[in-house]
Amino acid sequence: MAGSSIGTIFRITTWGETHGEGLGVVVDGCPAGLSITQEEIQQFLNRRKPGQSKYTTPRKEDDQVEILSGIFEGKTTGTPISMVVYNRNQKSKDYSQIKDIYRPGHADYTYDAKYGIRDYRGGGRSSGRETIGRVAAGAVASKLLEELGITISTYAREIGGISIDIERFQKEEIFRNPFYMPDKEAAVQVQEYADRMMKEKDSMGGVIECVVEGLRPGIGDPVFEKLDANLAKAILSIGAVKGFEIGDGFAAASSNGSVNNDAYCWQDGRFIKKTNHSGGVLGGISDGSPLVFRAAVKPTPSIAKTQSTAGKDGEEIELSVKGRHDPMIVPRAVVVVESMAAITVADGLLMNMSASMDSVKKIYE
Repeated sequence: MAGSSIGTIFRITTWGETHGEGLGVVVDGCPAGLSITQEEIQQFLNRRKPGQSKYTTPRKEDDQVEILSGIFEGKTTGTPISMVVYNRNQKSKDYSQIKDIYRPGHADYTYDAKYGIRDYRGGGRSSGRETIGRVAAGAVASKLLEELGITISTYAREIGGISIDIERFQKEEIFRNPFYMPDKEAAVQVQEYADRMMKEKDSMGGVIECVVEGLRPGIGDPVFEKLDANLAKAILSIGAVKGFEIGDGFAAASSNGSVNNDAYCWQDGRFIKKTNHSGGVLGGISDGSPLVFRAAVKPTPSIAKTQSTAGKDGEEIELSVKGRHDPMIVPRAVVVVESMAAITVADGLLMNMSASMDSVKKIYE
């Protein structure tokens, strides 16, 4: 299977299956001397682990990370960083009933069509549990960015059609509710809606918003290595994500140039934009404004509600998916989106060191 790696200099490769022995990641290209601990990586993983509330899968996994290489005495050594999380609570028998059935909304059929074989135990590599490796790598990338004064804030902007009110936005509220929403009132509404959907054996989708601050102008390369293009690829590579937009996104299609254009001004010895309709990227290159993008997350496809489908033999059947599943993907996907953003931005920063002779000379001065 190709396609398990992403990045040019800061490059990650994830591996493992949801019901295998474990899952992990190899991070290559991280500079030596970055201070990071196992506890800091674990904090990231704790944000995506199951069983956080009744709105996530009840699968009991501690998701404890083990660092196998690349970090010594609390600092990166410049060699590949290998990390693993062992599966402890997989219940493969829960999936025996669907080994010859194609579940609606899943990759069962496409994996069979491509490979002629699939791991039906929870979906194998197509499971959301694959994101463990991304999040572990994202913790390393985020620490790298933090050293450079770059911060990332990610949260649920909308769940089940219920959106936050920007007037009530409180950053500290993100970690006070099980939905990672920065609006307390919206979170209460989502809770009521989620309770109703769970009783109806259904699921819900949502929108995750990510804001990167402190990013200087000049990150990203024109044409095929644009910062926004690479972000789109990274975010859309997350299994549950079905849409990506940056800045005004699709709203720009119904706007006017006089409104959508961001006017420049000179302030405090530098150029800044009066507005940020572009979302912090112009021509595929960061413009110094906050980088703002959103990801649309589909409803959890595994639901107990009866659905119509078909099996390998072509016979149509009625299916009610058993097992332990999230009624919504959004809360646990917030840190996954943040991790992929950190990985992409870190890679762009390292690539930028060779953008000009002045940059190259600074390294060797």
